[in-house]
Amino acid sequence: MSNTDLRSGAERNHQLPHAGPGARFTESLVNSMTAVLIGYGYLRLSTSADRAVLASALVAFLYNPLENRT
Repeated sequence: MSNTDLRSGAERNHQLPHAGPGARFTESLVNSMTAVLIGYGYLRLSTSADRAVLASALVAFLYNPLENRT
């Protein structure tokens, strides 16, 4: 099964608003995700640019509809 097969017709259990980050998207969420990634052996995010990229990736994952992802 390809990635496109998984995406087509996929239903999300938890629909998030697509208008962008809300009150739940905080610096603490980025810090927690950083800690999880480090726990799995990824490199520590040592610059603000690294943290900004992670935050952007989280926003894209959480708030963009599946059909808009490539």
